[in-house]
Amino acid sequence: MATERGSAAVSLSGVRKTYQLGEPVHALDGVSLEIPTGSYTAVMGPSGSGKSTLMNLVGCLDTPTAGTITIDDQDVTAVSDRERTRIRGEDIGFVFQTFNLMPRLTARENVALPMVFRGVGRSERQQRAAAVLDSVGLGDRLDHRPNELSGGQRQRVAIARALVNDPALLLADEPTGNLDTETGEQIMGLFEDLYEQGNTILMVTHERPIAEHAERIVHLLDGEIERVEELSEVGR
Repeated sequence: MATERGSAAVSLSGVRKTYQLGEPVHALDGVSLEIPTGSYTAVMGPSGSGKSTLMNLVGCLDTPTAGTITIDDQDVTAVSDRERTRIRGEDIGFVFQTFNLMPRLTARENVALPMVFRGVGRSERQQRAAAVLDSVGLGDRLDHRPNELSGGQRQRVAIARALVNDPALLLADEPTGNLDTETGEQIMGLFEDLYEQGNTILMVTHERPIAEHAERIVHLLDGEIERVEELSEVGR
């Protein structure tokens, strides 16, 4: 959602996630973090540091054991499962490492899918999907199926699908993990364009060069924020 920068798109306060695996495992242990509207944040950390847990909680795919998470001024920890599903569908766009496209659907049909669940009419779905695909450089690939597209093109379709409902937050989980270096750089260039347009991006990655495309890096260690590294004045 290209909006005026400033207020917090996402706010985490004392967020804890504990799993009972014999002994309790604190995947996140009292994390507090603000993600400003229009910001570009990368999350890094070793395996088991809590990156995926953080992404799942912010994406309303899971709920915290304690603490609060506010998205677009709404406390998502205090709403029903149905409302959380609505928030996930309308306010959050997801970009996955594995693209997660429907193989039998065209690029336009894949991008239009989130609008089906919102009850948007077919004509409007078609027009909006085509416009968003054109904005990510795939205006000439509307009727191609995933197996007719390159890896980079498939990820662009996935990004268009994430953007089509004009979300408050774009979540990217290892978005270049299945791409070669050159294609990965092209995709990161697209993310930079989206950031410059005012979109709020939260990205998980284990690759330092990818994280450096963001304006800051949140370093996680053992379920806690080890440090926050500001990159806004470093080569951006």
